[in-house]
Amino acid sequence: MSKIVRFHRIGGPEVLQFDNVEVPRPSTGEVQIRVKALGINRAEVMYRAGLYLIDPQFPAKLGYEASGEVAAVGPGVTGFAVGDHVSVVPAFSFADYGMYGELVNAPEHAVVKNPEGVTHQDAAATWMAFITAYGALISYGKLTTGDTVVIGAATSSVGLAAIQVAKLAGATTIALTRSQAKAAALREIGADHVMLSDDAALTDDILDASGGKGARVVFDPVGGPNARRVIRAMATHGVYYQYGALDARDIPVPVMDILAKPLVIQGYTLFEITQSETRLAEAKAFITNGLASRALRPVIDRVFRFDDIAEAHRYMEAGNQVGKIVVTL
Repeated sequence: MSKIVRFHRIGGPEVLQFDNVEVPRPSTGEVQIRVKALGINRAEVMYRAGLYLIDPQFPAKLGYEASGEVAAVGPGVTGFAVGDHVSVVPAFSFADYGMYGELVNAPEHAVVKNPEGVTHQDAAATWMAFITAYGALISYGKLTTGDTVVIGAATSSVGLAAIQVAKLAGATTIALTRSQAKAAALREIGADHVMLSDDAALTDDILDASGGKGARVVFDPVGGPNARRVIRAMATHGVYYQYGALDARDIPVPVMDILAKPLVIQGYTLFEITQSETRLAEAKAFITNGLASRALRPVIDRVFRFDDIAEAHRYMEAGNQVGKIVVTL
């Protein structure tokens, strides 16, 4: 029997419960993993609360990221062997798989070997953040030297990953935060400029930091009314990637800016990368190489025990973390 986390109704963190289940042997194309660490994601909080892209089917599994050791492989699996240290990429639906458990099965395409020297905690904190950032900024955004990128909610795990990915591409990074107290952490990770997201002078400050050209790429999980200030500071043919809804209010679109430049405002999720065999392979290679060279490094804010996973969800809902929340088993 294995202890896994499920929920039998939507609600707050209190609906999470530990169930003892018999985990089946991995099927064709599956890898079974004895989990050592989990990464907590806002998508899981939203799914538990009934606010995600799909509705839960009860009892509902959850969990996109895990790292551990291969315990068994299913028929047809050739890239992994028992004992390999691996981590899981969010490349599946909660309707099919969940990583919150002592022993879990994952599809082979969503499993990657951990680079030498990368701990299970770091590996569990990597893939959601870095694939999300890589996809928008590199695979689609084609960031390069001379570009300026604005990164919203920059102290989130994805925001911190985006700063690192953008710096590898040679771009100038403008990190947005609600609190000046977090500025030092953003500069330490490599942000060239740190600005307050609700500052009335934000448009002018972005234009000044970009030498008057404006930001060619915006990478934002917030949206809401303040997005207007950023849109007005975008470069000609700039692209605004909206990848979240931390502010669920509509974005007021300055029509003349869109027509004059012209601009693109695009919704984006990491599934645009993980559902493409080619783009996923490219993302795995980019991130694995970055981890191995230490050019990319996940930032962990706090570590919880598996028994305290509900507290980890409460901590995420409070929204004060700088980096990733990790749970260890």
